[in-house]
Amino acid sequence: MSIHIGVGGWTFEPWRGTFYPAGLARKRELEYASQHLTSIEINGTYYGTQKPESFARWYEETPDGFVFSLKGSRFTTNRRALAEAGPSVERFVSSGLLLLKEKLGPINWQMLPTKRFDPEDFEAFLKLLPPEADGQKLRHVVEVRHPSFACPEFIGLLRSYGVGVVFADHDSYPCLYDPTAPFVYARLQRASEQEASGYSADALGAWAKRAQSWAKGKSPRDLPLVAPAEPKPPASRDVFIYMINGFKPKAPAAAMALMAQLS
Repeated sequence: MSIHIGVGGWTFEPWRGTFYPAGLARKRELEYASQHLTSIEINGTYYGTQKPESFARWYEETPDGFVFSLKGSRFTTNRRALAEAGPSVERFVSSGLLLLKEKLGPINWQMLPTKRFDPEDFEAFLKLLPPEADGQKLRHVVEVRHPSFACPEFIGLLRSYGVGVVFADHDSYPCLYDPTAPFVYARLQRASEQEASGYSADALGAWAKRAQSWAKGKSPRDLPLVAPAEPKPPASRDVFIYMINGFKPKAPAAAMALMAQLS
């Protein structure tokens, strides 16, 4: 089993002098972050196309075993009819991300909060997500933010295509804890300015136990499920947990504290 812990991006001014040592050259921030975390979710791919040279450079600057997840392009997901996103999906997949090689983690296709669950249209979108490209396997996860997705039909649809669903620890979005793929993807967003590590030791301990349960192919008993449990869960799963929001300056500290709990 493999549990990857990280943050969103690596360029953030308040991390300089706190997470990053004073005087560290900005061009070395990714190198430094990848030595203290095991994964990073790249947010820039959501806003615009990245150059192939960037993916190749990120691969070279990070150690063996490090994994990047990527936000899918907003031009793919921010549309009325997801069924029409085929050309956009193809452009994104062919933009150079395969240069990350074995360090390529899941692609997170994030939906707008106004996007409602339309079973027919959403299944048409899932059919557009390629399971591989140029012989390299791809993993896909969707982040939905409208309460209409909190239903067994949606969970069953994802399972039929082996696509993951983001667990977003957020007050305004549906909390979907159901495993739907051979991996679990969580974005934790409750870091507090008052806590030295963003989260209390008890909260981090709870997330460590959940991560271990997911990694063993199980579902944590303290998290409610929308749909019936999987009939044949896998023996193990990869787990990706990102400290994303809340009080963002504490995100690296929270990620490292969770890694310490797991060790």
